[in-house]
Amino acid sequence: MDNPKVKRVLISVTDKTGVAEFASALNKEFGAEIISTGGTARALAEQGIAVTAIEAVTEFPEMMDGRVKTLHPRVHGGLLAKRDNAGHMGQAAEHGIAMIDMVVVNLYAFTKTVESGADFATCIENIDIGGPSMLRSAAKNFESVAVVTDPASYDTILAEMRLNEGATTLATRRALALKVFQTTNAYDGSIARWLEEKLAGEDAAATEANGETASTFVDPLSLSLTKVQDLRYGENPHQSAAFYRRDDYALADFSLAYAKKLQGKELSYNNYLDLDAAWTAVREFVEPACVIVKHLTPCGVCVAENVTQAYKSAHECDPVSAFGGVMAFNRKVDASVVTEIFNNGQFVEAIIAPEFDADALTLYEEKPNTRVLSTGGINAPGGEVEYRSVEGGVLCMDADTAQESPVEFSVATKRQPTEEEMEQLIFAWKVCKSVKSNAIVLAKGGISVGVGGGQPNRVNSAKIAVSQAGDEAQGSVAASDAFFPFRDGFDVLAQAGVSAVIQPGGSMRDAEVIEAADEQGIAMVFTGHRHFRH
Repeated sequence: MDNPKVKRVLISVTDKTGVAEFASALNKEFGAEIISTGGTARALAEQGIAVTAIEAVTEFPEMMDGRVKTLHPRVHGGLLAKRDNAGHMGQAAEHGIAMIDMVVVNLYAFTKTVESGADFATCIENIDIGGPSMLRSAAKNFESVAVVTDPASYDTILAEMRLNEGATTLATRRALALKVFQTTNAYDGSIARWLEEKLAGEDAAATEANGETASTFVDPLSLSLTKVQDLRYGENPHQSAAFYRRDDYALADFSLAYAKKLQGKELSYNNYLDLDAAWTAVREFVEPACVIVKHLTPCGVCVAENVTQAYKSAHECDPVSAFGGVMAFNRKVDASVVTEIFNNGQFVEAIIAPEFDADALTLYEEKPNTRVLSTGGINAPGGEVEYRSVEGGVLCMDADTAQESPVEFSVATKRQPTEEEMEQLIFAWKVCKSVKSNAIVLAKGGISVGVGGGQPNRVNSAKIAVSQAGDEAQGSVAASDAFFPFRDGFDVLAQAGVSAVIQPGGSMRDAEVIEAADEQGIAMVFTGHRHFRH
């Protein structure tokens, strides 16, 4: 079919950005009749644009508080009729249905209404019915109808019409139709997720009222993801990859996915993984902190009076592993931090922090390939729900947001930890949370002096942590992310000179491990919960 000229346009938009200029060009340059509804019609008329009200087309008034205005055969017949089908066109003529060549519609701002804290009834009223219906009708008939959902498309559409004597091309109409179904899919998904949460909350309340435990996971589960970018490759060059952002993430403001890249090369698949590990870990600490991650493993963690000192000590934990690593800070990064990084000659793949001062960014201009990301703030530890793919499925779990309070801990040994030891034990326990299991962390003075993890047994993790700590193991404290199944792993720590240990407890052989600690005067704290991380 030849490209049809745009003679009749239906416009009904919530976002009125640029719509008056677009409608004016359609009308004055191309002679298109503009049909419009409610607030959009008024806005266009106020700009001196000739508008045909929707009521004049349907010969029905807008009714039921605007719920019914475009759901009419003279609208949808004008959109869906196949122009090359004699039967369709004959029926349209019989019933006085004129063709509509373009639809310009964007939808009620449902998500913004929900985010505003509006009540249930208000959210329901902001579920668009007519808009998606018109979009779908127009998109289905893309052979003849152009459908525009995004104000950013207006100039491109007009430019094409100027090149094609007032017509749009089939290639453009197809692309616009795809955009429609992507848009309505995301829109319906946001409504479904909101209603799922509301109903799940009500079901949970009813379940708990009956003394039962309610599931926090809805059925079915809907996720809405928007592609941010294609990545150069995945974990290896022969694997393609892309990065998607969750549209409905409640903690989006200060998250990695929504962070602003201030400079540097494009982020890689592995960069994203390491940045997530570092950013997740550094949020555990209230004090100024630095976390250095290499291959998803923290190789240096420190809390100090300021982030400059935190970086220096974190780097000293394992300078070999830190080279080519990713760093995260939980405070603004200033020039003194960057100067220390440069003085160490450390190559940094990426660095993430809530913000960077101007002097720090000026210094980093010397390293244009380093990725520098600012989140604008920092969320509390943990998050919402974590998702991991397995073949043919997805695992979901609540984020690990357990609060580390000494009040909830218990001392299992005869010797109580000193106040300083308890402080260091909590630090080590928080670091342990970010290390792959079986995880063992040695700490001293707010610094992770030894880290062992990702091993198939806890004894080897303990040996790695002790070996890395060297002389610093003497007088350090240790954290184990899960209980000691036997005393052998604990004995490795005791022989290295550890003074106190924190672990979940709960093993069948707890008594054996406690006895070993008492034999050597080592304090042992049970948390009652573990931080296992596969």
